[in-house]
Amino acid sequence: MDSIRTSPIKTALQHVSESVFMGLCDKLGTSQLVAMRRDVMDITEIMDIQRRTSDDISGMMSGSQREGFRLEESDVDVMCWPNNHRVIWELSQSQYYNTHRQTLIFSDCSGSPPGFTLLYLLSPSMDRFIQTVCARVNNRYFISSSECTKIWCSAVSPDSIQHGPCASGVFIDETEYDLAFCLFCDFWPSFASSWIKRCHSWPQTHVANEIVNNGCHFVPVGHKLGRHEHNEWRISFSLAEHKLVSAMNHCQFLIYGLLKLHLTEIINKGRSDDDKLLCSYHMKTAVFWVIQQNTLPHWCPQTLLECFWVCFKLILKWVYEGVCPNFFIPQNMFLSKVHGEAQHQLFIRLYGLYEKGLVFLLHSPSIRTCIISE
Repeated sequence: MDSIRTSPIKTALQHVSESVFMGLCDKLGTSQLVAMRRDVMDITEIMDIQRRTSDDISGMMSGSQREGFRLEESDVDVMCWPNNHRVIWELSQSQYYNTHRQTLIFSDCSGSPPGFTLLYLLSPSMDRFIQTVCARVNNRYFISSSECTKIWCSAVSPDSIQHGPCASGVFIDETEYDLAFCLFCDFWPSFASSWIKRCHSWPQTHVANEIVNNGCHFVPVGHKLGRHEHNEWRISFSLAEHKLVSAMNHCQFLIYGLLKLHLTEIINKGRSDDDKLLCSYHMKTAVFWVIQQNTLPHWCPQTLLECFWVCFKLILKWVYEGVCPNFFIPQNMFLSKVHGEAQHQLFIRLYGLYEKGLVFLLHSPSIRTCIISE
């Protein structure tokens, strides 16, 4: 890609990019179809989640289907949290709540890796589930993430299987689910303030403001290298990510989809879950960074492959350095898996693809049909 300088080759690449764009529209959906899918998911969230939950519980759909994809591996993820519990970052934030009606939980990040925290009750909880999953440490009642996930799975359904922080299974209507218990905070974390300062060109100011005003969530999973893995919670920006994906133009959305296909059908093909060092979240993060850094003047059908290549090179750089920066907070998302020999072998595989140039995309059946239409 870096060697493409002559006009005829560039023109040919633009023509191929347009063909891939049209092929991806057939595979992943047109802008109108994707928008309609999101609208349907919004309506489903309002109707279905309210039916499955109660006045005491709120819910939110996330995952690939919420983003607008309908790939084979696309899933429906649901996050649920109690309305009468709120997490705060500072004790001064307690003034905004009626503590007779809401139980406040304090986030203590001081002893946890970036992106993770301990949560402890500031006052006794009347919720039986919360009471059950609390662990007393030095006269404080911490909410245990591991106990929370274990009991949550059995509470959702006896047939549920624990999948990370989620209870996985199938509803009566044969809908597969990943259902996660989480906790909610109305306030944007102060250590994510640098993200707000970066929002000059993307996303637009009103989108950034809406994201900040919507706060964040906490999911029950600890850092594998942390000292308190079984009690730690991960800070989740799922709602913010959904709004950012919705803020993409269609070419950017299709490049995100192209990276997902490239990951599934080339990088992770034939590998066990333990060997899959890269995931869809890393692909999404790369697109976020490239869009915000504004290094590409145009995201359009004619530049689709050029934009994909920039994203791929960024991922290659991350693997080489062993650092994948979280988009919202100062956190290396490679810290627990992509290091040592595993990192070295992954880099060798990716660099081998890089040396082949964009032709390596032909190894993906889905992408090949987009490039070779006849």
